[in-house]
Amino acid sequence: MSGFATHRQRVHDVRLTPRARHANLRTCVVMFAPYGFRATYHHLCVSAGVPRDLASDPESLVRAVEELGAARQLWLADEAAYTDRRRREKAVGRRYLPVDHHRRARRRGPGGSLAFCPDPGFHPGGPLPVVVARVLAAEPSSACPACDGRAGTTRWFSGHDEHDLCARCGITLGSRPAGRDVRVARERHERWIAIWRRTA
Repeated sequence: MSGFATHRQRVHDVRLTPRARHANLRTCVVMFAPYGFRATYHHLCVSAGVPRDLASDPESLVRAVEELGAARQLWLADEAAYTDRRRREKAVGRRYLPVDHHRRARRRGPGGSLAFCPDPGFHPGGPLPVVVARVLAAEPSSACPACDGRAGTTRWFSGHDEHDLCARCGITLGSRPAGRDVRVARERHERWIAIWRRTA
């Protein structure tokens, strides 16, 4: 499978159709999705102004992939610094897991979700690099790593799981299985299809 940089270049390639460039943007989001795939995709569409008719503004795809790429560079630099730090600690005999290990382990989940937002339409509104930098610098005890909000939580039901979300930015602060509700799951799916087609 080609890497992020290859797909990023294809988004820039004006010889490709807007639809092909969009497919490459989607692949980039699969490879790095700080809010999870759906919420990251929605954020980029809103932030870059990706229209329903891709041919009317193909440069919006470039704006989206560049925002995503800038956030990914911050994450890669942070991961490299952590790896280097752990190598040095192990070399002097410190093999215990650091305080931030579990927070980092969550980042290595599907799509590299740093701050999972289960509701694709409810996620931090700032530029992705700004939010990612804030999450990477957050203390493990912070109320919300993205906004440090203390506005409390709100609940969101996916049709399978119930999530406690930051009431200010929509990041999951906790989740639990809640049983299957076919009607709610269908509504959530239909909403996602509208977001995917950029009609929401």
